[in-house]
Amino acid sequence: MSHQRARYTARARVLLGAGAVLAVVASGGLWGTAEAAAPGPAATGRPAAPAPVWTSTTLAPGVQVRSATIENTAARPLWTVTVQAPATSRLSGAATWAPLGPRSWADATAERLRAGGFVPRVEPVRWPAYADTPHGVMGLRVRIGSYATEAAARTAAQEVTAAGFRTAVDWTGYDADQPADRQNVHVAVVDPRTFTGTVQGTHDGAVARRATTSSVAAKLGSLVGVNAGFFVTADADGVQGTQSGLSADDGELQSMAAGSRAALIIEDGGRRARVADLTSTVTVHAGTRSHAAQGINRTPGLVRDCGRPGAAPSERPWQDVTCHSTDELALFTDEFGAPLPTGPGTQAVLDAQGRVVSAGARGGSVPAGARVVQGIGPAGDWLAAHARPGHRIGVEEVVRDTAGRRVRLGRGDSIVSAAPTLLAHGRIHIDAAAEGVVDPRDLSFGYAWSNVRQPRTMAGVDARGRLILATVDGRRTDGSEGFTLQEAAAFMRSLGAVDALNLDGGGSTAMAVGGVLVNNPSDATGERAVGGTVQVLPGRTRP
Repeated sequence: MSHQRARYTARARVLLGAGAVLAVVASGGLWGTAEAAAPGPAATGRPAAPAPVWTSTTLAPGVQVRSATIENTAARPLWTVTVQAPATSRLSGAATWAPLGPRSWADATAERLRAGGFVPRVEPVRWPAYADTPHGVMGLRVRIGSYATEAAARTAAQEVTAAGFRTAVDWTGYDADQPADRQNVHVAVVDPRTFTGTVQGTHDGAVARRATTSSVAAKLGSLVGVNAGFFVTADADGVQGTQSGLSADDGELQSMAAGSRAALIIEDGGRRARVADLTSTVTVHAGTRSHAAQGINRTPGLVRDCGRPGAAPSERPWQDVTCHSTDELALFTDEFGAPLPTGPGTQAVLDAQGRVVSAGARGGSVPAGARVVQGIGPAGDWLAAHARPGHRIGVEEVVRDTAGRRVRLGRGDSIVSAAPTLLAHGRIHIDAAAEGVVDPRDLSFGYAWSNVRQPRTMAGVDARGRLILATVDGRRTDGSEGFTLQEAAAFMRSLGAVDALNLDGGGSTAMAVGGVLVNNPSDATGERAVGGTVQVLPGRTRP
């Protein structure tokens, strides 16, 4: 460990752990742009909790980290029993269950419960202020009892289940319409005007290798690191660690967007950062012939989070769902870092000049400095007909924002992508339905992911061009209950962000300072190995 990094690490441990307390300056706010406080009326419809008190440290000129616990002593969350409503998945058509139902179901269920000797309560739940969903009442939930312990609630749930109802045991502190009593947050701000290091999204040289955020931070000597975008976590969904959204490392695309997805663009090693919805297209050229590729570093036929034309069972985005295709080309870079997918179809190995070195069955690995194109179905037939050894195959990659402007990638440029957008042009703008994190027509899908408090990682940019990276712990780690998407957006706005997006969250949420994990991840086994990170690196020459 370098003397410089050791000094930063020690400083972070002292200030973040021992509690050197700085009050927020009311006139200038946390970062000199806006007062940071608990999610207020915009998020909850209730008066804001008192502004938190922050621990603070400067890790390097232009890099500051602060931590706080947002507390609401008036909140009184308890355990309860929620009766589940029968539903039908719009994606699969299968019977399932939802935490909310229509008025007719709620009234009939409450009547049946009363007849069985229970005392139910019927609670309307309203839609958050998303940009692309209905307004008003989302549905009604039916609950029974308030209990001081989870064990007591589970005992009560057993009785309700025995009476013929489907139940879940819930902590009311996760409810969007109830105040949270505790939320542990960490915020890092990087000012490119004074910071002399670099910021980069990185897969640490291997797209398909999973690693914890703190281990990558320690290896790279990072000042601050956070987890980045969504990635594959199960073999049935593709190669673990590969991204399910758009990503680029040091100017090279390492995965494609499936449709238009929110992204953080880091330019020139962190000199500039911005948030935008991006699309990507890749075209493979063989002489006068061309064919679209549908993926980079992705198993052909498996489309995590869906959103790809021609995929089944849906072409629209669906978060945490894998769709399938039987007709695809996929490109693999030499940073794939895993054995190539095998199976029916064909592949062509291209040298650094794009000439076909070999063509044949799928498999093997990507040689250093080379690329591999794989095809299945009709796309595989096209590749087999045009990938002739010694002939050149060109690959054209284009990334655009929703205004149609091309995003040109060069050395030092990174992209990390997740969903949804939280802020746009200084206003809360959550495109939850468009990004596939909630379905207004199917409350069995996405409700807990979007409308229940969860651990979250967020990224944004303020009016002065400063990059804001933030985490909130959830699922009662240290008692912290997390944010809903609406609260995440309000929190980022309170920090001064004008544009922001939600990164991967849940058990993936992690922040490392000086290579040391400072938040409390929610996975029972500890910090989760993730597919990519954003790292703030000290004292390196920018591109």
